[in-house]
Amino acid sequence: MANQGVLKRGPLSPPSNPGSSNQEEGVSKHRVIIVGAGPAGIFAALKLKGAGLRHILIIEQGEDIERRRRDTGRDILCGWGGAGAFSDGKLTLSPEIGGFLEDFISRDELKNLLIEADGLYLHYGAPKKTFGSPSEKTETLTYLARQAGMEFIPTEIRHVGTENWAKILKKMREDLGKEVTVRTKTRVEHLWVNKGAVRGVELEDGQKLAADCVIVSPGRFGADWVKREMERLGLSSSPNPVDIGVRIESPAVILKDLTDTAYESKLIYYSKTFDDRVRTFCMNPYGEVVIEESNGIVTVNGHSYANRKTENTNFAILVSSNFTEPFDDPINYGGVIARLANLLGRGVIIQRLGDLMEGRRSTPERITRCITRPTLSSATPGDLSFVLPYRYLKDIMEMLEAMDKIAPGIFSHHTLLYGVEVKFYSNRISLSPTLESQVKNLFFIGDGAGITRGLLQASASGILAAREILKRV
Repeated sequence: MANQGVLKRGPLSPPSNPGSSNQEEGVSKHRVIIVGAGPAGIFAALKLKGAGLRHILIIEQGEDIERRRRDTGRDILCGWGGAGAFSDGKLTLSPEIGGFLEDFISRDELKNLLIEADGLYLHYGAPKKTFGSPSEKTETLTYLARQAGMEFIPTEIRHVGTENWAKILKKMREDLGKEVTVRTKTRVEHLWVNKGAVRGVELEDGQKLAADCVIVSPGRFGADWVKREMERLGLSSSPNPVDIGVRIESPAVILKDLTDTAYESKLIYYSKTFDDRVRTFCMNPYGEVVIEESNGIVTVNGHSYANRKTENTNFAILVSSNFTEPFDDPINYGGVIARLANLLGRGVIIQRLGDLMEGRRSTPERITRCITRPTLSSATPGDLSFVLPYRYLKDIMEMLEAMDKIAPGIFSHHTLLYGVEVKFYSNRISLSPTLESQVKNLFFIGDGAGITRGLLQASASGILAAREILKRV
């Protein structure tokens, strides 16, 4: 357990003229400042506000929910609601998937947190229907996956759908009301720390905002910023693996048995050539492939609607890579590969699997003749072998060949590959069981802190940190 032996804190003193000028520092004073308005930050605010705490400020560098658009790569990742909640939105109810909170709390505590977070989503309008509950079909899929050399992880999922998330996020925004101040289009430059305790935050324009507690929840979009701040403050951490791969698109009928059984099939494969861990991620039945943009880097992702269908299903195949000395910058490594794809393809590259296997690039003419009709029209036909190292390509090809045994037709010349897909996660920060850092009253939560990798665990991490803060006030 990543317990830094943080001492039990006493009650926090009342803020001096909360919400107004603090005479000692000459800055606005708040009880709690939350950096980032993704699921982790929102759920922390809901928990604090629901318990009657006031003088809470949320700072978000992206747009408010009313102004976010899905046709811009940056808006998909950044803004009120974060990345996953704004695009598609799957709530993974199983504690085995979606993060590492079990490294901090017991399995029973995690289950209860997930139940609480899921209950809030239901309260705000998430559908009651779930997919992937244990059944004869999931048992059969487990057996077939093992025969093919893969592991199928049974996972119960609640799929909200892209078009429904905005409604839920708006309700949450309205429910926080005037009791919680929200500042969008505002960027935090530094965490303000003095004598081993957090004092607040410093904005990009140099303005300082004071707070008794600060919760850092910037999501994957802010992973690089978190890394820089950890180094500046001297906080100990360990690198997370970097996930690099491609997004696969094929006719939905090819994967229908899988998606009807589990909606999002979690499959893990260990490659024969390199013994690398390869996995499926973010499966979107009858969905669309979309682009993401983070810090000038364009990558690929996917989503699906609840009531609107395409003829295709898409999912990612990701290879997890751990690095040893002397290299310790997986975020930069993933960024370099993504930039190379952007350089060659002026954004996202698309290639037929058959062309990749034949050692040739895909051309617009070859894509036009492809049986699988791409849902991302802006992707540039090209050759992914100029971008991804041989190791990654070999791992991906091996997994597709293994998947063909349980989903015949996926290892087809007409399967489309989009590249690249990179998941940027911050280093794992040394945290207490309540997600407090080595700096007093400074908490890190969500994907950007490197401790979660999914909507529900991110939301649960916000509740966990908020509980501890409520004990202190």
